[in-house]
Amino acid sequence: MTKAEIVAEIANKTGIEKVSIQATVEAFMDAIKASLVNGENVYLRGFGSFIVKKRAEKTGRNISKNTTIIIPAHNIPSFKPAKTFVTEVKSKVQ
Repeated sequence: MTKAEIVAEIANKTGIEKVSIQATVEAFMDAIKASLVNGENVYLRGFGSFIVKKRAEKTGRNISKNTTIIIPAHNIPSFKPAKTFVTEVKSKVQ
């Protein structure tokens, strides 16, 4: 499902104009991005958590040059679904 499909789905269910919904969805995603950039996790009860994971420095290999490289420590965004969300998806039979 794409962002446009999500906007259309919400518009059909609520009767609100797509332009307003698109602005709301964009603002929601911007708020999540800004929180994660600032190192703050976002918790949505019953849905899941957008969290920042810290990756430690590690040694990697450049296989084309056969050399060792150091991959510096860094943060990555991650999503952890809520238990109720996981249970609902698992119970859905295709």
